[in-house]
Amino acid sequence: MTTETRLLPFAARAAQLTGSIIDSSTSLLAAQSHDIVRFAMGSPADEAVPLEAFQDILASQLDHSSFTYGATEGEPELLDQLVEYLSTTSEPTSHDRVIITAGGMQGLDLACKIFVDPGDLVIVESPTYTNGSATAASYGAELLEAPIDADGLVVEALPALVEKAGRTPKAIYVIPNFQNPSGTTLSASRRVLLLELAHKWNSVIIDDDPYGLLRFAGDDLPSFQSLSPADPLLFSVRTFSKILAPGLRVGWVDTDPSVRELVINAKQAMDTCTNVPAQQLIAEFIRRGGLSEHLETIKALYLERKIAMTDSLRRNLGDRVSITNPEGGFFLWVTLEGDDKLTSTTELFKSALAEGVAFIPGSALSPSGKFDDALRLCFASSTPDRIEEGVQRLTRALDQARALR
Repeated sequence: MTTETRLLPFAARAAQLTGSIIDSSTSLLAAQSHDIVRFAMGSPADEAVPLEAFQDILASQLDHSSFTYGATEGEPELLDQLVEYLSTTSEPTSHDRVIITAGGMQGLDLACKIFVDPGDLVIVESPTYTNGSATAASYGAELLEAPIDADGLVVEALPALVEKAGRTPKAIYVIPNFQNPSGTTLSASRRVLLLELAHKWNSVIIDDDPYGLLRFAGDDLPSFQSLSPADPLLFSVRTFSKILAPGLRVGWVDTDPSVRELVINAKQAMDTCTNVPAQQLIAEFIRRGGLSEHLETIKALYLERKIAMTDSLRRNLGDRVSITNPEGGFFLWVTLEGDDKLTSTTELFKSALAEGVAFIPGSALSPSGKFDDALRLCFASSTPDRIEEGVQRLTRALDQARALR
């Protein structure tokens, strides 16, 4: 029997499945045998996970009914607790709008599955969370990168970009609060303008906000939902990954009731239901009043760490870099300046890893590979002492790159 070389009959979309440099960093770091200060993955600090409360709940609450299938839309007790908790925030909602998901990424996938056809134009921030933009691309979207500045997405630039593209966008993917990777927040006036443009173009706003509950400085801005209540063009994606623990893989979407049944149908073709024990754990944690207190604790922790990283960068690198000044979330966006601007952060990653510090190169945070003179640092998951050590290691790597030019 002869062996023939065959071309496998891949779907056309397979070519758009680009994977994630961000997520791949987890495997890369696990393979290292030397000490690494981990500024790469956007993950809560280990000590920020309410482990003792979780252990108590797991020991006392779960029974055999926790390990069967659940309702696709979510466990009733979690839906009840979530809706009640959100009534105390700037984003109150109702049961007929919420579906529990397997983390925020499933919410993004559901949005793109429902709204994006091959060839559709989707506006994305640049830089952006490229797992999100890659999800749109996997459904055949044509991505239109739009700039950001200190006030988030430059919404004023969108009409000219759309005119140049020759067609209106089907969707606009935006991270309004403490944006990943820049840490910037979309201003109130730009939120209003973005809603106006979405209505003009009949474009869905995919409102991805993992960090909105993690404001540790400044004042809250009005959410899209508060600016345009019950707006069918808003598809909001939320997650417990950043405020509790990513390993739980539980999030939610908030969307118009007319879309909810379609979301449930789409999710049933993915995974039937979200992890039931994890949902019950979170529901009981909220019921006991743990979430509000937990958020206050971790916001103070993350403010301390953000200040530690900002001070360390200024002390060690001074005017060799410019850095953003987030009022919440996890990330600083660092841009090389002066002679260091000639250094590729993609190449710098290798020498920095050898020095014992990891980050995400800027080019990994743009669909077209821009920002090779920038990098993303996560301050949330490291203590101030480790932050200082990591920045010193990063400085040594930059010094080495400068010496080699």
